[in-house]
Amino acid sequence: MRNSALVVLLLAASCTAFGSGGGSMQTDRSYGGSASRLGDGPSPDEQARNNYNAGVKIVEKADALDAAAAHETDAKKQAKALSKSKDAYAAALKKFSKAVDAKSNMYEAWNYVGYTNRKLGNYDVALQAYDRALSLKPGYPEAIEYRGHAYLGLNRLSEAKEAYLTLYSGNRNLAAKLLAAMQEWVGTSHGSAGIDAATVDSFSAWVTERSTIASKTAGLTREGATSAW
Repeated sequence: MRNSALVVLLLAASCTAFGSGGGSMQTDRSYGGSASRLGDGPSPDEQARNNYNAGVKIVEKADALDAAAAHETDAKKQAKALSKSKDAYAAALKKFSKAVDAKSNMYEAWNYVGYTNRKLGNYDVALQAYDRALSLKPGYPEAIEYRGHAYLGLNRLSEAKEAYLTLYSGNRNLAAKLLAAMQEWVGTSHGSAGIDAATVDSFSAWVTERSTIASKTAGLTREGATSAW
């Protein structure tokens, strides 16, 4: 009886909730991992899952700190919040790196390897991680959106446009997030050194046009129809 109870507890622990690309995950047989036997250490699948879930929790804290810093008016407090967010992103990156080390085909973790690297300013490394995620799961919308943000960070505007148009045809919610980032890029790039003013103006016009189209067609989408009721 005692052995049976222990097995039940182990099975319950192995079924931790976790979702795709932006939350905790559940066991996915497609990763090819098997549950660890009684007395064995965690299987590669379990190690990947546990590290992924831990990384997601840390990212949520880092994002909150990042958002707080963006709204902070006191320079010292802002710098402190940014420093804490960077430390958190670095800690989360270690978790996601361990996840893909244990399970190299976990595309969700590769997506977050890209996300945390981008937040740390490592744009080229982030792009490699997004490409890996998309090679494992072609069309993965979260990776397409995050990669679009990285393209903006590198001023690769034509590729950012392509990412937006791809999302617009399949995932309007994520497309709207990328478009908002594009609008922010326009606002911060006017007068910036190293960016041609004509390039900024051209991109600004494109963003304005896409914003108009998105607002006019919002009611034609399922999301828009739902919000209208």
